[in-house]
Amino acid sequence: MPCTNPPDNDPLVANPTYLGNIRYFFNAQDIGCMGPRGIDLSTYAGVKSHASNIYLQTQSGNMPDGGQCWSSNRVQTFLNWITTGYPMGTAPAQPAARLAEAGAGARLRKNIVDLSGSELNALVAAFHGILALDPSDPNSYYNVASMHGVPHLYCMHHVPPFTAWHRLYMKQFEDALRSIAGCADVTLPYWDFTTQAPDLLYQAPFGAYTVPVELPGYGSNYTTQRFDAATIYSNYQQAPSIASSVDEALSQAQFGGYQAGGFDQYLIEGHDNAHNEAGPTLQNSDVASYDPIFWFFHCNWDRLWLSWQVLADATTLAGFKSTLAGNTGWLGLPLQPYTATSADTISMPEIAYDKLETPTTAMLTNKAGHIDASRSFTIAKSARVSVRVKDINRLNIPGTFVVRLFADGEQVARQAFFQPREPRECPTCQKQALVSVDFRVEQEKLQGKKLSIAIEANALGVGEEGRFPLSQAGNPTINARLLLEDN
Repeated sequence: MPCTNPPDNDPLVANPTYLGNIRYFFNAQDIGCMGPRGIDLSTYAGVKSHASNIYLQTQSGNMPDGGQCWSSNRVQTFLNWITTGYPMGTAPAQPAARLAEAGAGARLRKNIVDLSGSELNALVAAFHGILALDPSDPNSYYNVASMHGVPHLYCMHHVPPFTAWHRLYMKQFEDALRSIAGCADVTLPYWDFTTQAPDLLYQAPFGAYTVPVELPGYGSNYTTQRFDAATIYSNYQQAPSIASSVDEALSQAQFGGYQAGGFDQYLIEGHDNAHNEAGPTLQNSDVASYDPIFWFFHCNWDRLWLSWQVLADATTLAGFKSTLAGNTGWLGLPLQPYTATSADTISMPEIAYDKLETPTTAMLTNKAGHIDASRSFTIAKSARVSVRVKDINRLNIPGTFVVRLFADGEQVARQAFFQPREPRECPTCQKQALVSVDFRVEQEKLQGKKLSIAIEANALGVGEEGRFPLSQAGNPTINARLLLEDN
């Protein structure tokens, strides 16, 4: 059916980009209509691969099917996008009003330091309630915590569903808290780790937890351990890669993926470093979720993901897919042990936060070591150097490890990689045995200097004692290049 009534008020854009302009040309009806025909109009790849046909069909009035025709300006803008090389481009961050809108959900999660007396009492009662349940109860603290690491090892790290899986996990824990009589309205608060953890997180029932059953590989009565609040705060302040990774994550225009740049990579880098600086239990993905602070810590990472979703206009499935430059198939895969998929987590309007974050820059960007040759790019005068330690065999390294970059013997960067003590036993780890660790360093810190790297495994010790032979880590290689900015 031909389209009807073309509008006449679309602006003509001489140099449009996909993220800034083109992705908004297709509405839910267009996407739903073309999906069964094998054309995904919600993704960059889908639009680019069918761009010529889309132009011809919209220019002739055959598309959108039965909807409102494109104006002549929109058709010309789309053609301009084709002739300028299909630029992915960047997009302005959404205005502050959009951030405020995201705080209207039924489950409003607050900063733990801002809970009222009654809210804190309800949270404490809910925690005591699930701690008192038999370990076999689906809502018991032990049962929910056991899903992340040992004995079940369902957690997903360094893969695209990382944020989605943990969003479901936080909801499952929150639902468990709500299962306790009188606690049906409890929401899981977050700990903003740019501030020192409040004293209450070091008091019962949040201070520590003793596992009530024998834990494989850890024996009976395993008790969580973490650094004191002042030490964690100091560690976080001295590890600028945590704060800078979060800021860079929020400023990304694309979701990306671990080892592929974009929001996902930068967020995971910050996440791994934050785990590593918090103490023995949180350093170990086998047992991290048994530490009560884990839930407030990870609720904050979910808050940061939602912050980025709002900024990038990615709070709907179509909007989120528009930020993916590559494979989108993972969105439809079940997130074990749940039946839900990653796609199901993109829009969960019932969950909201009292505050969302913004990056230091108002403009979302794409920065990478390489881009498609068909797209234009710039190299800023102050462009940092991307140093990648490539193809580390993680399966050979016992537990979480830290890669350090040295220039003339002085450390200039470090990056943690969060994993189980026995990665060969972890299904997710097995699927991605070879991993890379990235550093982004100012040129003046590296130029003319002798560079070297070292891997330290926490399980082996600290410093020289913990050094893991590079030959046993798969003999990784080094790549170095200037970061490009996608126009």
